Amino acid sequence: MGTGTLAPTLKHALLAYATWTILYIFGLLRDFVRNRRGKASFKGYAPIRQDFEDFFTRRIYYRIHDVFNCPVKGPPSAWMDIIERTPVNRQKPLMATGKIKRCLNLGSYNYLGFASSDPYCTPRVLDTLSQHGWSLCSSRADAGTTPVHEELERELASFLGKEAVLTCGMGFATNSVFLPVLAGPGTLIFSDALNHVSIVTGVRAAKGTVRVFDHNDPVHLEQLLRQAMLEGQPRTHRPWKKVIIVVEGIYSMEGEVVDLAGFVAVAKKYKAYIWLDEAHSIGAMGATGRGVCEHLGVNPADIDVLMGTFSKSFGACGGYVAANKDVIDYFMAQCPAHLHATAMTPPAVQMVLSALRLITGADGSDRGAHKLSQLRTNANYFRSRLLHMGFNVLGDWDSPVMPIMIFQLAKLSATSHEMLRLGVAVVVVGFPATPLLTSRMRVCISASHTRQDLDYALQLFDYVATKCDIRYGGPRAKALADGGPKIKALTESSHEVHTVT
Repeated sequence: MGTGTLAPTLKHALLAYATWTILYIFGLLRDFVRNRRGKASFKGYAPIRQDFEDFFTRRIYYRIHDVFNCPVKGPPSAWMDIIERTPVNRQKPLMATGKIKRCLNLGSYNYLGFASSDPYCTPRVLDTLSQHGWSLCSSRADAGTTPVHEELERELASFLGKEAVLTCGMGFATNSVFLPVLAGPGTLIFSDALNHVSIVTGVRAAKGTVRVFDHNDPVHLEQLLRQAMLEGQPRTHRPWKKVIIVVEGIYSMEGEVVDLAGFVAVAKKYKAYIWLDEAHSIGAMGATGRGVCEHLGVNPADIDVLMGTFSKSFGACGGYVAANKDVIDYFMAQCPAHLHATAMTPPAVQMVLSALRLITGADGSDRGAHKLSQLRTNANYFRSRLLHMGFNVLGDWDSPVMPIMIFQLAKLSATSHEMLRLGVAVVVVGFPATPLLTSRMRVCISASHTRQDLDYALQLFDYVATKCDIRYGGPRAKALADGGPKIKALTESSHEVHTVT
């Protein structure tokens, strides 16, 4: 699975290591001079940052920190406003200049385009705001449940094919706080090597034992699971009370779709439970937007807990867990996110509910179906064209997440600066968020993008690829593009001609 590769060639790996080595040596020299001159210190206080963390932040991160944490203005539509900031000046903070730059938005998770104003969703959100206010100022367990919450959970459970659903005000917490509730002492947790940090946080907080298997590899999982079954629990060697396998539907940094059928087969063989994170796949994958289960032809009944967020395809905030009713009842009784955290705001709940009704066609139109079809067409078209241009693009067909491998830190910064100068907003990711040699630029496609938008972006990508020398796909990429799905033509008005300078 996947259309690209994480591994750079030997040449580019050596160049990347050389870049890091030069930065490290010059950083040490500057620190030597700084220490000789004497540095400011607070006598009697422990340092806030550890030595290497402090060194990395001062000598490497601050050289390129303008490519991260970029402030925006307005909704994340196909086009969005970026607030320009002052250039990098050592460790001084970046200040807003007061200027706004209009950019094509290829960085947001607004997969179905619901995050901006919508003729069906927006009026209903405003009505709910007038009825219930901005916030309930209470947890769900106290005074934070409205009829809108119950309606959403009922309709979402039917949409997902599960008995019950419980919503949460924070998508991150649906992994980091709900997962430890199920994983008590005597639980064995198997987590994918590239799982999201919310899952990593959750399994670390759990009281069970954690094993990490190779990314998206059911064979390696089975090897570890068989060995763990033979050994039993540490010290006592008693049988494990339960085994939980945690995977993602679409891996957000790789754009790859999980080998769900393979993991389900292993889970059934060893009587394990599956926790599936559908943050990036629910609403974005499958013929009717029901996620990777529908996309891959897997029965949702084979997945014990379906988790997802509302901040991607649904244009809101918060998240959910879906499972059998007894599991949801247990969460309601035990999970701190339900008992103590503030409930989802009623306008956000109504936004998700309205978007869900559009997706299912309950609004009486085919707008939801058109958005789903448009997203798949846009994603496959953009991926195919990038591969034809020679980019090393990670991920699978139909996935709206497209990481483009850059490998070298200097090129990561140069690519981001050039994209922003040309009016394209993208996200770049490097160490320590990724391993040292796997820096990348991540593109997220939306149903709100027109073919004209995508062609304009591709024209600029081609220009930047030549200028920054980031065509790492080679002949293999073009062969993958030729073997991809057929891209249907879109009936749109004539394209505006853009000139790159």
